[in-house]
Amino acid sequence: MRKKALITGITGQDGYYMALYLLKKGYEVDGMIRRKRSNGEKINNVNYVEGDLTDFISLINLAKNKYNEIYNFAAQSFVKLSWEQPELTAEVTGLGVLRLLEAVRQVSPKTKIFQASSSEMFGNSPAPQNENTPFKPRSPYGISKLFAHWTAINYRESYGMHIGAAIAFNHESERRGEEFLTRKITKAIGEIKRGERQYLELGNLNAERDWGYAPDYIEAFYKILQKGGDYVVATGETHSVREFAEKAFRIAGLNYKKYIKIDNKYKRPAEVNHLRGDISKIRKELNWKSKTTFNQMIIKMVKNDL
Repeated sequence: MRKKALITGITGQDGYYMALYLLKKGYEVDGMIRRKRSNGEKINNVNYVEGDLTDFISLINLAKNKYNEIYNFAAQSFVKLSWEQPELTAEVTGLGVLRLLEAVRQVSPKTKIFQASSSEMFGNSPAPQNENTPFKPRSPYGISKLFAHWTAINYRESYGMHIGAAIAFNHESERRGEEFLTRKITKAIGEIKRGERQYLELGNLNAERDWGYAPDYIEAFYKILQKGGDYVVATGETHSVREFAEKAFRIAGLNYKKYIKIDNKYKRPAEVNHLRGDISKIRKELNWKSKTTFNQMIIKMVKNDL
């Protein structure tokens, strides 16, 4: 019998790639959306079902399908917006996971659940960050993700539920939302080359992140769910926003210094300065490491937006 999986956040980057990955493995895949869509891109062979992390009854009804696996990517995941809408972020990104876990516990406790946790939970804890690094979140988003992460651990330890959590560092792709920094840069490059805009406004160019390629991380997420437990998913390398921008503009034959303006409105109230993941555990236990280099990822993204 085919395994059946539910993906929340199916319309986002990770949900899209996970759906393709599971379909290729022969799964029957349902994708949770807040309401039936009459337009917009749909993935072939995915069954779209209604549900919302803010509505417990809808999650109870979905859990009755007795899925083999649930992959939770649904969240208010734009860090900047979490300061502007902190309550919404906590409601969806934090409490939404509690509702999902409780619905599954009540209706289908044998379902395996994957929780997409975030490196933003580490805040400014010294790098490299691993599974035992203290969490010190610096944004409403990071705080909400940490609540969800500890809730997942608590349900695993309290009720014996099979839950895998990926503490995922930044991962990008051609399908990254246009409001996110990396895609904002590559999209602007295409617009500049076409004469549609003259410059790009950014905030802190000195912030450093561990950037990986999203399709590579999907395999890690799948392996984590099969095993259960908590794993850092990262590349182990750090690059600054300035380096990303410089490389991206250079690929397009442009000098980034001529086109970037600094605007303080894009700076975070509390910055996370340096993130770099320690992937020792996932390499040893799950034999996983990222395949796509930083440069290869940027090339893919720039070419997509040119």
